[in-house]
Amino acid sequence: MLRRHFFFVLAVGVVLLMLVAGGLKVLSPGKATQVGGPGGAGGPGGPGRSRGEVPQVSLTSPVSRVFTERLELLGVAKGRQSVTLSAATTQLVSRVLFSPGQKVAKGQVLVELKTTEQDAALAQAQAREVQARRAYERWRALSDQGYAPAAAVDQYEAVWKSTRADVGAAEARLGDRVIRAPFAGVVGLSDIAPGAVISPGAAIVTLDDLSAVRVDFQVPDRFLSAVREGQALTATVDAWPDARFNGRVLRLDTRIDERTRALTARSEFTSSEGLLKPGMMLRVGVNQGVRTAMALPESAVAVQGDGASVFVAVQEGGRMTVQQRPVVAGLRQDGWVEILEGVTTADRVVADGLNRIQSGQPVRPAGSPPPGGAAPRRAG
Repeated sequence: MLRRHFFFVLAVGVVLLMLVAGGLKVLSPGKATQVGGPGGAGGPGGPGRSRGEVPQVSLTSPVSRVFTERLELLGVAKGRQSVTLSAATTQLVSRVLFSPGQKVAKGQVLVELKTTEQDAALAQAQAREVQARRAYERWRALSDQGYAPAAAVDQYEAVWKSTRADVGAAEARLGDRVIRAPFAGVVGLSDIAPGAVISPGAAIVTLDDLSAVRVDFQVPDRFLSAVREGQALTATVDAWPDARFNGRVLRLDTRIDERTRALTARSEFTSSEGLLKPGMMLRVGVNQGVRTAMALPESAVAVQGDGASVFVAVQEGGRMTVQQRPVVAGLRQDGWVEILEGVTTADRVVADGLNRIQSGQPVRPAGSPPPGGAAPRRAG
């Protein structure tokens, strides 16, 4: 019991000591006077003086600029001609005559399949054709001399022509064992090697004509008047943000998709350096028109939600203040914003640093002396 009362008295004593120490700290005048006194952080000679300084701002005026109204649509790049080569029959690969990434000519042999059976079948068909041709020639000679009926000549001629057709079929089957490039282009990566078994429809290698890139994009029906065949286009890709690719509209589809209400336009872009690859996503720009309008740098326009505003410098008596004014913004191009309403060319607008000022705040133009005194002299 005595031990419990001892701890209770000790706790009460500690609390009383803390209260007394806190009260003495609040009533102590030393540090509070030093903070607000001369030479302190809030005194005239310390950093606190910057609170009373008038901030400098860069001013600009709206200028007239040319804006190109563009409609940007997405499209996927394809080669001018693209194909995935495959075999028409199941057979072993005998020879691979290309390297990945190689440029090949039209008709160049890329892969040869095993042709042992087809070679034998062709030789057999050719032998029958020779025999049938000789028999036909003998009977035709006999018919010309009057020793053989014309019906027999016609029969041997039919046999000869049938054997000729067999030779053609054997040659076609033999040709199916040779995979050729159907057009000039660049072959892609492939894992095909001699000894592999190829099945009908199995991919052997891709072939793309990269002399130009074809892009199909969807044009909403409300913008059809802005697109026509032969029209010049520009495109950009994320992989090369600073590059601009030039192209033109080749064809417009004859129907509008009932589900998307859009028309497919086919375009072609040149890429002499090979920067465009099939499968890339392109932003195709369609120019809808050119107009001249007032503009301000993007750094001078503050955007909040769907609205935009600027800070206009106003001279009031002997001082300059800034007033926030809403504006109607239009296109944004090359670091400039089209201003449709809200300012005139006579207004002076804060060019940058909008997050450091607020409406009604006094300011001074950059490079001007502070109010109430001349600019400080240079040392020396």
